Amino acid sequence: MDGFNISPHLLPATITDIVDLLIPELQSRGIYRTEYTSTTLRDHLDLPPL
Repeated sequence: MDGFNISPHLLPATITDIVDLLIPELQSRGIYRTEYTSTTLRDHLDLPPL
């Protein structure tokens, strides 16, 4: 899975479900990060330095 597509007609309840239910479950399975490893967006996306 590369990401999530969220349709506007499903908001806001679906966003709440994703944040409260899906993300913690993915984190407990080790699939989704629990904290950032660095401080810049470039590092978060694992891009090479300029």
